[in-house]
Amino acid sequence: MLLINAYCTHRNPPEPNFPHELHSRRDRSDAELAEHLNGFVGYVMQNGQREMTQVLYHVYRHIERVQHQFSLTIDQDDFEKFAYWAEEANAILFMPDGSVCDAMGYTLVDPADGSCDEEAQLPFPADARKRKEATEQQLATLGIPTLPSLPPVVGECEVQLRSAEEVAQRTLSLLVVASRAEMLAEHQPVPQEEMRRRLPLAFESLTPNEITFMQTDMPDQQSVMNFVWRYEALFLLRWALGHFDTLPFPEEICDVPAVVRDILDRDAAEMIATAKLRSAAEILEAVDLHLRLHWATTEIRQRKQKPPSNINTSVLIERRHALNWLICFEDAAWDDVSIPT
Repeated sequence: MLLINAYCTHRNPPEPNFPHELHSRRDRSDAELAEHLNGFVGYVMQNGQREMTQVLYHVYRHIERVQHQFSLTIDQDDFEKFAYWAEEANAILFMPDGSVCDAMGYTLVDPADGSCDEEAQLPFPADARKRKEATEQQLATLGIPTLPSLPPVVGECEVQLRSAEEVAQRTLSLLVVASRAEMLAEHQPVPQEEMRRRLPLAFESLTPNEITFMQTDMPDQQSVMNFVWRYEALFLLRWALGHFDTLPFPEEICDVPAVVRDILDRDAAEMIATAKLRSAAEILEAVDLHLRLHWATTEIRQRKQKPPSNINTSVLIERRHALNWLICFEDAAWDDVSIPT
């Protein structure tokens, strides 16, 4: 008999359909799961003593995304049936010998030295792998280099999108901070009382950084420029809400007047109440594309070459910030979103 812990990133994993004895099952609603997962990361990384490798990094990322943990016992003869379930649930396994394995039982992290089997496969849903392949083919036709080892982004079964209402509310806040920054850059500041009169709801969800910016009479020039660029994040989120039909390649800045009109010409409260997001598939296609473009531009900049296809890196970075917030990357609040490559 085998006692196995399965760590699944699938939001709604299939029910175990193989002979087994279930000892426990918990999800993110159990406060103790988060603490357990932190301990699991510590085990995998030997509390920071192991040298980070690509496999260890992605095992760590998988653990961060875990939605369900199953602890169960199966007969060795039923492992193949269990493995098919674990693959569908997008699980990694903690085995009786202390090894961390993929769904088929190949070792991803050896308990002794952290090594992995050559046959081991990092778990990514099928749609995520297909999305990666499609993006790489698209960029290849444009002559933009990609890194084959750069993994897929999350799959549809894993992703937890922000609510449409939260996204719509965020766009209002982005509009007021970007507008104030633009006016400061042009030395034509608008009284905040006027902004509050026109968009009172925008001030209800300002982040700590945005509040500081709005309350500072004379922000430094870098802060002003950083917030002016938030128009690009704003455009991305308005696209995600379906207010713009296409998301152009990140070569030119967005049509700022059109973005502003898209909000000011609507009733803010009604806009929030009726907000709807694009499909997860469409949003994840944008996430995957912008991740690989960011890698390409970073790689070429390090080589001191011209960015490919006239990509505007500032537009790209703002879009990635908005996209990673939208898919709850690392569960980070807006001010704390990271955009690693």
